[in-house]
Amino acid sequence: MITKQNRNVARKRRHVRVRARVSGTAARPRLNVFRSNKHIYAQVIDDVKGVTLTSASSSEKDFGLGGNIEAARKIGEAVAKRALEKGIKSVVFDRGGYLYHGRIQALAEAAREAGLEF
Repeated sequence: MITKQNRNVARKRRHVRVRARVSGTAARPRLNVFRSNKHIYAQVIDDVKGVTLTSASSSEKDFGLGGNIEAARKIGEAVAKRALEKGIKSVVFDRGGYLYHGRIQALAEAAREAGLEF
């Protein structure tokens, strides 16, 4: 029987595998995505310094949309806008062990349309 806990363990395993290859630098930081049942979060991270450069989430007051595809699009646009304001044009996409489908895909495509390159 597949439980939510087992699925999350498998996702974390996939994420560790991806993170072995994907790393963010100051020149090209990592755009990390996390989704829960209620919200979706995106961060632009410089792994060399270990700092988050910018972030956006559907739990912020401005959005209040929850964790649906529409919220993912808004978060993608917001994180891209905030990154461009800080002079970040190119990122490495880290899907966080999730399938590139649905909310993750919507966030990525919205970030691309807003001007981020990956």
